[in-house]
Amino acid sequence: MGVIFLKDIEVKLVCMLMRNCRKSDRELAKLVGVSQPTVSRIRTRLEKEGVIRYTGAADLRKLGYDIIAITFGNWKHPEYPDIKELKTKDFLTKHPNIIFASTGRGPNSDRVSISVHKTYSDYSAFIRELRSDWGEHWALTESFLLSLKSDNVIRPLSLAYLAECLEKERSEKRLET
Repeated sequence: MGVIFLKDIEVKLVCMLMRNCRKSDRELAKLVGVSQPTVSRIRTRLEKEGVIRYTGAADLRKLGYDIIAITFGNWKHPEYPDIKELKTKDFLTKHPNIIFASTGRGPNSDRVSISVHKTYSDYSAFIRELRSDWGEHWALTESFLLSLKSDNVIRPLSLAYLAECLEKERSEKRLET
């Protein structure tokens, strides 16, 4: 799974879809400045290559979620990869509220997950279960909790901002050449 180098027109299309994936190929063609069949062909290829995936971006607060938890941990026994893989699949299946999980590197941690919770009690039960299921293999280092009830959200979660970043990077590269 490597980086795919995209042409300018492909980046424009991806950015448009990140802002609003419900636009028709005809609408996208007008915005991007190419024919509708060209947009359809590019979109189909990018979907097959996994560059474009579709999901709805719901307002988590309106769905009753009050907390986003970014939880860091450490795998204690790297010599047991089979247990880790099997348990991870089972745990993720049991907890669809985990919306991201990965390995990585950070202060005292080599694992991170992002999960959503309706209440602090739900979050606490989740952490108790995490410790119970993984305690012998995984050391919880800490969680950073984000309140969705807060009026201090500076920027709501949206890929539209990333679309702006991609477009800006692409135009700066064009100016350099």
